[in-house]
Amino acid sequence: MSEPLVIVGNGMAAARLVEELTARAPGRYAIAVIGEEPALAYNRVLLSSLLAGDVAENDIELKPRSWWLAKGVTLIYGRRAVGIDTTARHVRLDGSAELSFAKLVLATGSEPIRLPLPGTALPGVHTFRDVRDVGALLAGAGPKRRAVVIGGGLLGLEAAYGLRKAGAEVAVVHLMDRLMERQLDARSAMMLKSALEARGIEVLLNADSVGVEGRGRVEGLRLADARVVPADLIVMAAGIRPRAELARAAGLEVKRGIVVDDHMQTSAPGVFALGECAEHRGICYGLVEPAYEQAKVLAHHLAGTPTRYEGSLLATNLKVSGVNVFSAGDFLVAPGSEPIVLTDPEHGIYRKLVVKDGRLSGAVLLGDTADALWYLDLIRSGAPIGPMRQSLVFGRAFCALPDKVACGPQAEAA
Repeated sequence: MSEPLVIVGNGMAAARLVEELTARAPGRYAIAVIGEEPALAYNRVLLSSLLAGDVAENDIELKPRSWWLAKGVTLIYGRRAVGIDTTARHVRLDGSAELSFAKLVLATGSEPIRLPLPGTALPGVHTFRDVRDVGALLAGAGPKRRAVVIGGGLLGLEAAYGLRKAGAEVAVVHLMDRLMERQLDARSAMMLKSALEARGIEVLLNADSVGVEGRGRVEGLRLADARVVPADLIVMAAGIRPRAELARAAGLEVKRGIVVDDHMQTSAPGVFALGECAEHRGICYGLVEPAYEQAKVLAHHLAGTPTRYEGSLLATNLKVSGVNVFSAGDFLVAPGSEPIVLTDPEHGIYRKLVVKDGRLSGAVLLGDTADALWYLDLIRSGAPIGPMRQSLVFGRAFCALPDKVACGPQAEAA
């Protein structure tokens, strides 16, 4: 008889877990997936493309309903889990319905941080996290509409790109001295800023937001230096936090996120967590790839072939506002490391590789990211770069050609 397995959350992590688990242990579990949003699981990475009009809502669906049915999954979406009893082994839904479980997986994701600024209750202040947010932004965007995005990280720049393509005049307000400071070094961030400005997006750095101005609705964003940036709508994209309130109320150990061990198990036996809501060895990952790696480990564990999750190498490989960006590993250059830099500003290309102890330890690519996965494999494997050392920055094809003399854009050991 199949064991009842309940997954709370119907996002990318949950979908990958179902895919991995049903491939490894078909029929072992009777799986029920609870989703708060009234839709099938979708690809959040494509929300900016949806906002920009590059894709339709159906295009971002991860799996069709027929796929879930073929896997034997019971889908309960448009319903919220409101309580967990780890002793009685059931999940309570809004409306008082209960689902029993032998195993429970929390994949509740994260929520956007809404800055506690004066005026944020005014109509026209939004977040950018789900399909509903996209609908609200599209209703407020358009030609001659002024949009201000608070936050120059990945999420904020994606929102800015989508709004710009939707026809709005867009300004990005960022507290830090460079864009995407967690993924880019100073030079690549400067080149990205130039690329965004060339696309008609204004970028304000070292800008501290202190309040939303307006009478009856949004009219502008006030900065600490007394400037007011005109706005018809404001998007808060200043970060995310794990959604862990359900776990906390159930008595599970929660720090920043839901604390899990190397098998993705929480402090309660038979209760697991993965994705953006989970905290492993003190780290909450806000990226898709770690969630997929965790799903694979948890699927192995639930299928009876345990393996361990040792943590993820942070890597970003995306098109940010129309610009290809990749970073991984120690791209800021730790002591004892040596950076090798190639720049071609005319074509918007930047590469920085970081070498330590004869191995590639980090990389930043902007513009041309064709070799990104090859560099990532070198970082993950720790393979000696040996004779490739002098040619490595020019890419995989160049390294595969023996006795080649370096040419093309200038490479320098910084």
